[in-house]
Amino acid sequence: MKIYNHLSEFKRLNNAVATIGTFDGVHFGHQKIINRLCELARSTGGESVILTFFPHPRMIIDPENQDLKMINTIEEKAAILASLGVDHLIITPFTRDFSNLSPSEYIKNILVDTIGIKQIIVGYDHRFGKDRTGGMNDLIAFSGPYGYEVEEIGEQDINDVAVSSTKIRESLLSGQVGLAAEYLGYPFSLYGPVIKGDKIGRTIGYPTANIFIEQPYKLIPSDGIYAVTVDMENKSYQAMAYIGQRPTINGMTRNIEVNIFDFDREIYGQYIKMNFHEFLRHDVKFTGLEALKVQLKQDKDDTISYFAKQP
Repeated sequence: MKIYNHLSEFKRLNNAVATIGTFDGVHFGHQKIINRLCELARSTGGESVILTFFPHPRMIIDPENQDLKMINTIEEKAAILASLGVDHLIITPFTRDFSNLSPSEYIKNILVDTIGIKQIIVGYDHRFGKDRTGGMNDLIAFSGPYGYEVEEIGEQDINDVAVSSTKIRESLLSGQVGLAAEYLGYPFSLYGPVIKGDKIGRTIGYPTANIFIEQPYKLIPSDGIYAVTVDMENKSYQAMAYIGQRPTINGMTRNIEVNIFDFDREIYGQYIKMNFHEFLRHDVKFTGLEALKVQLKQDKDDTISYFAKQP
């Protein structure tokens, strides 16, 4: 997959099959669109193109609201899209000028003149142009004059709930990582370098690797204990993760720590990927380290039991 960091880097194609969107999470519904995109490109001898935006449009349109967090970093999103077989990914900065394009300018200047669309596939709720006033009717209206075809992908449901990035964010922020994985089609993950902590965990027999998340816009799940797997050096390990302020020792900062099973090596500075599979319990304050140690043994047993039940 070729990646372009601005529309100006992209050379117009003769037969582009394109879709547009933020695709945060690249969830089950997004994958339906992208799989159809790639299928159509292959069947027509075209090339699949995804136009996405960074930063997220809401970060530009509503800069005072810093509460929006992303399911994927831009690097994670690109990796998932590449795995789905996309030919071209355009990551263009979302600016005020871009947001002020009328629907007709958006179609002509971006889709037709810059990308060269012959076919465009969009989700049922796709909006574009100034104040999000453009939609399916506009795409269809201009398809004749500009010589492209339009295909709409309908709403996707899982367990009778419409899949959306918003619902996935809400699931993660409430600790429902298993539900989020159902919506996403894969486990939510955090990726970052291992940094030095205060090494309290190893004094009670549960050494942890502290993870630093470099991107401030990356969503962090609710505080608590989770059954996770850790990927590093082409291996995967079962583990239990902790997110919270460590109230038992009167901690002041929010930490992300993971106790990796059957592993005893120093990995400071190494980047690891932590995949969230199941929420085990909420964060609580214990009477002391001995009480915490007893609970951690139970947490480990619960984690091992969880993975033993998986197919």
